[in-house]
Amino acid sequence: MRKLNLPFLLSTVVLLAVLFFISYGAPNTVNAETYQPQAYSTIFSLLPPVIAIGLALITKEVYSSLFVGIAIGALLYANGNLELMINTLLFNENGGMITKLADSWNVGILVFLVILGIMVALMNKVGGSAAFGQWASQNIKTRVGAQLATIALGVLIFVDDYFNCLTVGSVMRPVTDRHMVSRAKLAYLIDATAAPICIIAPVSSWAAAVTSSVPKGSDINGFSMFLSTIPYNFYALGTLLMMILITVMNFDFGPMRVHEDNAIKGDLFTTDDRPYGDVNESNEKPNGAVIDLVMPVAVLIVCCIIGMVYTGGYFTGETFVDAFAGADASKGLVLGSMVTFFFVFAFYMTRNVMTFQEFAECIPAGFRAMVAPIMILTMAWTLSGMTGLLGAKFYVHDLVASSAGVLKMFLPAIIFIVAVFLAFSTGTSWGTFAILIPVVCNVFSSTDTYEMLIISIAACLSGAVAGDHCSPISDTTIMASAGAQSNHVNHVSTQLPYALTAAGVSFVGYLVAGAIAYMYQSSMALLALPITLGLMFVTMLVIRSRVGQEKS
Repeated sequence: MRKLNLPFLLSTVVLLAVLFFISYGAPNTVNAETYQPQAYSTIFSLLPPVIAIGLALITKEVYSSLFVGIAIGALLYANGNLELMINTLLFNENGGMITKLADSWNVGILVFLVILGIMVALMNKVGGSAAFGQWASQNIKTRVGAQLATIALGVLIFVDDYFNCLTVGSVMRPVTDRHMVSRAKLAYLIDATAAPICIIAPVSSWAAAVTSSVPKGSDINGFSMFLSTIPYNFYALGTLLMMILITVMNFDFGPMRVHEDNAIKGDLFTTDDRPYGDVNESNEKPNGAVIDLVMPVAVLIVCCIIGMVYTGGYFTGETFVDAFAGADASKGLVLGSMVTFFFVFAFYMTRNVMTFQEFAECIPAGFRAMVAPIMILTMAWTLSGMTGLLGAKFYVHDLVASSAGVLKMFLPAIIFIVAVFLAFSTGTSWGTFAILIPVVCNVFSSTDTYEMLIISIAACLSGAVAGDHCSPISDTTIMASAGAQSNHVNHVSTQLPYALTAAGVSFVGYLVAGAIAYMYQSSMALLALPITLGLMFVTMLVIRSRVGQEKS
């Protein structure tokens, strides 16, 4: 018989006793409109995500880590009141788990996930994925070629990061598996061509999010401003260059090197935890054709674009660009994927490549494949809600605003670091935009500092994507893990050194751009782009000289 863990048992009893005592003395009589926790808008408001992220990296277990972070956030909000804590965690109208699951935008993303999971199951069932893998093996001869093809497809799918992650993963996974590219490396390639591409693509859901974050009455054209930030988005451009250089020069560093070395030896996962490693694909049909994969994916892309501009009012008189700027990404992706789902049904039935019973069997199979990312997304949204209830955004707002009057030439670099930390802590790039862009627009209100305004906005966008890449609770990072069918913590730990390297080079770039813009007040600050990319190239050469090439 196992012995009881007495220290853990005693500490748990003492903690519960204290919480019950506080709850007894302060029952749940909180006025939601006037209530403010003691940790509100203080550095302690960032404690829940920091604890959740730290636990995830230490324990390699993401579900319990996220839940602990949520529970601590609810406890801080409740000032130790156990009754209020439980109600906050589940039912708070601004951050509770039930509320997050009842949100139509969030539910739309979950429905989109499920439909894509079903479509992947269907493409596997009819043999489309296997046929594409065989075709690719005849045309893509090397590991480098497989990785470059993944990058190219990721660049082409620039409409939305969720759509990018899952589509690129489902299409390229058989190809990279055949050429012994680790699942962690595939997840990195997917993640590095999702948000970084969307944040520099004028026609994307991210462009719409940035445009809508510009405060009304600021006399700033949000879309024109977004276009101006593209050459200053050093992290996105630097990440794309770094990814290509690493692939072409055939080297990796940090934990990724271990995963790639193991993949070359035949182990695509490295760790024992491989949630998709034992999937049985023996039921794939040997007579599957490439068209069975290419056609559904092509229709999905077209339908999702049409769905997004439809929600933005394109068919009621809006221009294509304005429709994209005003699109509801969640609703548009659901519409597009649902139409594609019915098309795939008719397409496969017409081609007589599967029976109705086989089609029906793929529906629960596709849903089961998406249970893990759905669970992580649900808890990530709830954790973000807890940081919102604790006023973390106001703490960061004050931090940025207080630094504005110090040395404006360093402000882009300061904003970059703050955006990285905020996106890392909250797991949301879009939330970071919404918090920081209005602050930056108010700091630079005069026309003679417009170039500095553009650089600072770009630093905000760049830092948000960098923090998003580093964070285990980021929805895009979760989607990349799901698309590659990789262990989530493996993806985070292997991507982190790459993201930090790109972030470090970008930080230097913003120091240079801020100094040039401050001294010359002109577009000469664009010189910072070739300087930053050149620094990235030199950095990659130095790292490669230290770690050496991989065996192919």
